[in-house]
Amino acid sequence: MSYLDDRRLMVKIANLYYEAGETQSTIAKKIGVSRSLISKYLSKSKELGIVEIIIHDEDYSTVSSLETKLENQYGLREAICVPDTEQSNSKIQLGTAASKYLHRMIRDNQVVGVSSGTTLYEVATAMSTNQHFSNVCFVPIVGGMGDERVDIHANHIVAKLAEALKATYHLLHAPVVVDSKETREIILKQPSIKNTLELGSKADIAIVGIGGTPEHSTMVRSYINSGITDDLNFDEIAGDICYNFINENGEVVNNSWNEKTITLELNKLKQIPLVVGVAAGDEKVNAIKAALKEDLIDVLITDEKTARLLL
Repeated sequence: MSYLDDRRLMVKIANLYYEAGETQSTIAKKIGVSRSLISKYLSKSKELGIVEIIIHDEDYSTVSSLETKLENQYGLREAICVPDTEQSNSKIQLGTAASKYLHRMIRDNQVVGVSSGTTLYEVATAMSTNQHFSNVCFVPIVGGMGDERVDIHANHIVAKLAEALKATYHLLHAPVVVDSKETREIILKQPSIKNTLELGSKADIAIVGIGGTPEHSTMVRSYINSGITDDLNFDEIAGDICYNFINENGEVVNNSWNEKTITLELNKLKQIPLVVGVAAGDEKVNAIKAALKEDLIDVLITDEKTARLLL
C-alpha cells in the first residue's frame, strides 16, 4: 500500500495543518516523513474531499466577482472595487482603498510619482501607518491647478503622503498649464522643474487620478475663464490623465491645451512599472475605458457602480 493510501494519516496531517496551524516542516518531523510528502498528503486530502476550503466572503462576493471580470476583460494586473454604500462621498472610500494598496506595494528605495485632484487628496488623507519608509521619495508628476484649493495640488499631496510614511519628497513649482507652447518649453528647461519631472519619469510606482470630460474636470474649471480652453473641441476629448487630454482610444489629443501643459508625458507614464489609476463616477467611465484601452494604467481602483458600467 502506498503512503498516500493511508487515509487515517491523511486526516491526522490535515488536522495538524489546518486546525492546529502547524507548519509542514514541523508536521514532517512529528510524523517522520519528508516535508514534500506532507505537501502531497495535503493535496491528496483536498482531491478526496477530506478537506474542503470555504472562503466566507458574503460581504465582498459581489465586488470580488467584478474585480475578476475587470482584470480579465481589460488585462489589469489588479482591480480593486469598493462596494456601493449609503455613504455620500465615495471618494473617501476610494482614497482608503488606494492608500491600503499603495502601502502594500511600496518598498524601500522606491520613487512614487503622484498626480493631483480631489480623489488623490483622499488617498493622502487616508494614509496611516506606524511603518516608516525613510528611503522612499514621493514626487509630483503634474503642475499646480489655477485657483483651485491648495490641498488638492500634487505638491500638497506628496508632502502629506511623505509625512504619513516618514518618507522624503520633492516639489514641482510650476502651473499645470501656461499661456503658450514657447513658455512651456522655457519652463521645462528650468533645472528644478526639469529634474523633478525627470525623477518622476523614473518612478517605480505612479498613482494618478483620471479626469472626465472637460466640463466635469476640476482642472478645466480653473482655467475656463482665462481663454486657454476657448479653442478646445470637447467632442474629441474622452477625459484626461495627468492633465493630458485623451480621446476614446486613449491617445493624446492634438490640441493647444496639451501643447501647454506642465506634466509628465503619457509615453513616459507608460514606462513606469506600476501605474495605479483611482477614479469612479458615471462621467468618468469613457475616460477610464480610454485609459484602459491604451494600457495607461496597470491597476484600477474604482467603485461598484463604475465597475458595472465598465463591464
